[in-house]
Amino acid sequence: MAFEDWRPAASLERIKIRAKVLAQVRGFFAERGVLEVETPLLSGATVTDLHLHTLATEAEIPGLGGPTRLHLQTSPEFAMKRLLAAGSGPIYQLCKAFRDQEAGRLHNPEFTILEWYRPGWDHHRLMDEIENLLTVILGAAPARRRSYGELFSTELGVDPHRDSAETLRRRALKQGLEDVAGLDREGWLSLMMTHHLEPTLGRDAPTFLFDYPADQAALARIRHDDPPVAERFEVYVNGIELANGYHELTDAGEQRRRFEQDLEIRRSRGLPEAPIDHRLIDALDHGMPACAGVALGVDRLVMLAAGASDLKDVIAFPIERA
Repeated sequence: MAFEDWRPAASLERIKIRAKVLAQVRGFFAERGVLEVETPLLSGATVTDLHLHTLATEAEIPGLGGPTRLHLQTSPEFAMKRLLAAGSGPIYQLCKAFRDQEAGRLHNPEFTILEWYRPGWDHHRLMDEIENLLTVILGAAPARRRSYGELFSTELGVDPHRDSAETLRRRALKQGLEDVAGLDREGWLSLMMTHHLEPTLGRDAPTFLFDYPADQAALARIRHDDPPVAERFEVYVNGIELANGYHELTDAGEQRRRFEQDLEIRRSRGLPEAPIDHRLIDALDHGMPACAGVALGVDRLVMLAAGASDLKDVIAFPIERA
């Protein structure tokens, strides 16, 4: 019996569009003097993020003392920050990344990521550069910028920085969402975002959403306003989340505390433990320059450039054909 799934899922035309986008990205950064770098995809450490699931393998590496558990990276972030601490200056990377339990119209377990860092910049200046990149690649209109708090207040009548989980739950149920036992504040905000807000963002022009709740800081700095906010942003085009960026946390002690807090929550939820990247902590302790950084989904960018509606239409061999 012959199988036809040896053929690429993407058309040759769209494979050529991918090649053009990658060339445009490299040209964009070459013009701006940003250094292209490479970092390992396999590492002994990985992210502690509660929402990310890593892929791992047991490897027999001579000199490492027997079987070694290595993790495929969910992004090149930690290693790139070590380069920044070593004095690299502005850097970018185009590479593969891997996330388990993610497959669908906008996800593939193996995907292409663009990540870059700008020492001396804050997240607002980095948003300007992303807007320029989207103009080059997509011919996008001038972007809109909305704070996370203003979006939720205007569109849904909630205060995402102050409202309790129960208040958010009641509001979500009034909006027609189903009750989900055990959801915390972040969970209800995420549910309202994905079901009500996200599909409306970036329809006429790219939309930057910035100043997230402090409990969604991830690896971003927290600005101690009233209320405190995370100096984090996301970029949406045609209802699709395209990029996630931070005014980066550089405090080694605070970063260690956040990693350890993630592990405590993982244990309480019965999730697998994740080994902390102590080399990153040491790099931060040595001194990483103040900077802004962002990770952008290249497959989604190519999908938008090609006018496609599914990542499978722009990936030669998605997971089903890999």
